[in-house]
Amino acid sequence: MNHSNKILLKHSRQISRAEHWEQKWRNTSRSWGGYYHRWLQRVYGFVIPKGARVLELGCGCGDLLASLQPEDGLGIDFSPSAIEKARNRYPCLRFEVMAAEALELGDDKFDYIVLSDLVHDLWDVQTTLAGLQPYCHPGTRLVLNFYSHLWQMPLQIAQRLQLATPMLSQNWLTVADIRNLLILEGFELLHDWSEMVVPLPVPGADWFNRFFAKVIPFRWLGLANVVVGRPAGKPAPGEPTCTVVVAARNEEGHIDELFDRIPELGPQTEIIFVEGNSKDDTYGAIERAIAAHPERNCRVLKQPGKGKGDAVRTGFAAATGDILMILDADMTVLPEDLPRFYEAIVSGKGEFINGVRLVYPMEDEAMRFFNVVGNKFFAAAFSWLLGQPIRDTLCGTKVIWRKDYERLVANRAHFGNFDPFGDFDLLFGAAKLNLKILELPIRYHSRRYGETNISRWSHGVLLLRMVIFASRRIKFF
Repeated sequence: MNHSNKILLKHSRQISRAEHWEQKWRNTSRSWGGYYHRWLQRVYGFVIPKGARVLELGCGCGDLLASLQPEDGLGIDFSPSAIEKARNRYPCLRFEVMAAEALELGDDKFDYIVLSDLVHDLWDVQTTLAGLQPYCHPGTRLVLNFYSHLWQMPLQIAQRLQLATPMLSQNWLTVADIRNLLILEGFELLHDWSEMVVPLPVPGADWFNRFFAKVIPFRWLGLANVVVGRPAGKPAPGEPTCTVVVAARNEEGHIDELFDRIPELGPQTEIIFVEGNSKDDTYGAIERAIAAHPERNCRVLKQPGKGKGDAVRTGFAAATGDILMILDADMTVLPEDLPRFYEAIVSGKGEFINGVRLVYPMEDEAMRFFNVVGNKFFAAAFSWLLGQPIRDTLCGTKVIWRKDYERLVANRAHFGNFDPFGDFDLLFGAAKLNLKILELPIRYHSRRYGETNISRWSHGVLLLRMVIFASRRIKFF
């Protein structure tokens, strides 16, 4: 087929699709799709927080966009009838008649771009994705849902029985197809999952779709695939400043060495020690070290509560750096490893950098056998929960942008202040914000002073309780 014939075919297909959807939006037909669309609103409401800047392509009458309660919402559809209805229903939102494959939106940038049940109806999915780049900032998230190929025949039967909206010939894409298309146009897939095994409002459907649709083998039968992506990471502009928060309880013997070995990161490094009501003279050792090193930008805070999580939150709340880091005071992770974490986040390769202690051989007594087993179990559990691979949940070194941490804090009510360690508050929060979690292997060393503040068995039980709690908030929502 020559080039001119391809153009004519494309144009003919677009006209037929426009006519099809015009007819659909002009008429109200009997359909069982109401339950499906209400469920999608629930899913998108979990992914996209209220008050965001949201662009929806293929918005129809605007019901999904309005349900997200955006601060600024723009809906695009090529059906004038749909846009007319959307404008009448939701005058507080913006709606424009426009083809998804030929966007002209000026200088607008959006926090979230939604393509709900659209990619299977596009002539050229790759061109559409390419056209989204001008309207993305580094933190923009693409959220897509599309039918599973497994449901092709059931949907066709439902359409013939006039129980579902009739559709023209479709693109039946897999998650792997979408991943490839995202990569080709400068995006990357963060995570994906399936939704809705029972697409009809029958008794027990809500419960079944909430729980069973997320576990094997039922998740293989899900009607909708949901994908979250982001623009591929790029280096941060300029040289970001950094704050290193050191939670220190009963660590008097490590303080001088920490001052000598914590490196300068970027143009300015702030060090905040949070002393946790030690039994030894940790606080005094920090004060003396600060006086002996006036060249370091350093201060010490008294922890108001208990637990490392409280100490980290105290330090982060006082931090002024663009990047926030945690370093344990016990020297099990060497301060000399911090530049790797700085580079990983500044490069844009990750937005939340998590240390991994389980790659390289450990020093003797660095981690006991049952601690290793527990770490591997919780790593598998959290990888499943968060939808991104997590090999080490309790490594004390974690790094996040301060702007993202502030969003995490604003969203903390979703989980509550349940975490005495601080690691899970950050991991759950990063996953809820759809941040790119990147793991960085480090060598784990045995402590030379004092004893660990972790109790294997009591804290292990607490971790298991947190997994169960979090599963209801982030997996079976």
